[in-house]
Amino acid sequence: MEPFDTATVLARVLTSGVVMSIEKSDRELPGLERLLTKQTGRAKAVLLNSRTGAIHAALAGQGIGHGDTAALPGQDASTAAFLNWLGVRVTDPGEGPAAYDYLALDADNAHRLAELAAGRTAPALVIDLTGLGFGPAAAVLTDDPQIWARAERLKIFGAYDLRTMWTQDEADASLVPGVQFNYRLSPLVAACARMALTQAARPAAASGARS
Repeated sequence: MEPFDTATVLARVLTSGVVMSIEKSDRELPGLERLLTKQTGRAKAVLLNSRTGAIHAALAGQGIGHGDTAALPGQDASTAAFLNWLGVRVTDPGEGPAAYDYLALDADNAHRLAELAAGRTAPALVIDLTGLGFGPAAAVLTDDPQIWARAERLKIFGAYDLRTMWTQDEADASLVPGVQFNYRLSPLVAACARMALTQAARPAAASGARS
């Protein structure tokens, strides 16, 4: 995005007074979720504040955790170290269906999101949005409502989900993970990522950004 676009988005979010993901009136996170599901053709999106958080959510959504084995695409050193910390043993994708597919978006390939997502067949699609330039951000896309529900719950740090945290009543005890993490994405980052993806998806003739 151009500096003016970034400033406009940030001003809109800050003047709205909604800067936390737990606020019911937030519109930035749902907006990014809708954009990602539309462009990838997946039914559900989970937004997270890091690539490793999204990988964790994609695995936890399928009940894969410490002591389990998963067939995964090629891992860099940091991802391999994180999976080792989770206690997940990685096998070659040739030994079974991949637990998730992985895409990393940046300014050069963001306009190809729909194309890149089309050929991915794993139950979960992890999309790293960090390369768009607005801080660590990622998403898990899936058609499986159980994966979505478990991944959503994993990212909420605390004993209760966002719908019941004020009353401290458990909405669905079966979804409570052993440990929960503060993986929630900021509406500020979501707004900027949404604008970047929206602009990238525009035809080249309209935006003049690509030849």
